[in-house]
Amino acid sequence: MRDLRIVFMGTPDFAVAILDQLIKNKYTVVGVITAPDKPAGRGRKISESAVKKYALNAGLPILQPTNLKSEDFLQELKNLKANLQIVVAFRMLPKSVWGLPEFGTFNLHASLLPAYRGAAPIHWAIINGEKTTGVTTFFLDDKIDTGAIILQKGCAIGDDETVGELHDRLMYLGAEVVLATLELIQKGAVKTQEQPLKEEKTAYKLFPENCQVDWNDTLDAIYNKIRGLNPFPAAWTNLSNGKELIPVKLYKVSKQYEVHNNPIGSIKSTKKELQVAVSNGYLCIHELKLSGKKQMDVQSLLNGFELSNQAKMV
Repeated sequence: MRDLRIVFMGTPDFAVAILDQLIKNKYTVVGVITAPDKPAGRGRKISESAVKKYALNAGLPILQPTNLKSEDFLQELKNLKANLQIVVAFRMLPKSVWGLPEFGTFNLHASLLPAYRGAAPIHWAIINGEKTTGVTTFFLDDKIDTGAIILQKGCAIGDDETVGELHDRLMYLGAEVVLATLELIQKGAVKTQEQPLKEEKTAYKLFPENCQVDWNDTLDAIYNKIRGLNPFPAAWTNLSNGKELIPVKLYKVSKQYEVHNNPIGSIKSTKKELQVAVSNGYLCIHELKLSGKKQMDVQSLLNGFELSNQAKMV
């Protein structure tokens, strides 16, 4: 059995669950690489990454390079004397970093590669109405998410599952697959499978522009987009209410198929929900957030907010 000395690279909560399993399973983690601290929130207070907070509590050596190609960082990395690197939700690495350790550098990606290469695979699987997804470990190369596959494990996506719920399930599934990958590497028993270079479906980075709801889409497409962005970064639209145009983020919604003649985007309201007309029915909104207000259920909103007769989503 090989004696592994691991450098772990990651930033968000998704990566913390994997690092935690490495520690609990007694793997030797000689260093953690994570994003530099940065200002966050309204007060612009300096914020540490989720991985840094965990590593501090665990007493692990931490590096936070701003430049992954700098000689100082590369020397610090070499000084850790790692023979394996694991990357989970970090940054694209130069070859001088990923090619350094004896047993290579592998990445955990939250899709069944080659599908959904890119920054937001969990979101786009739901937005596109996929029924299955999974996780993949693969050795890094000089392109994004194209390296030789080590292991994959799939799972079903629930019809009403949100990205937040699927994120958590894939996080724990990913930890299982990372541990299984480590066992193969320890035994020297890895058999990789090359990926086709052709991209099947891409997990584009999320921007405000591709998170906006198009009310001319089908009911299913709109519903999938909202659950695929719930709770973060959240699908958004504008509420035209009299002379006001109010940005709105949408969270909990449901579908009601119905033939109707109401204009697209027009709103019907009850005391408990808002129904927005789309081409083949109504999107029923149960939780939302108006600009400048906190996230709330529709009943709480309507208690103190007046909709005009001509209110519509645009």
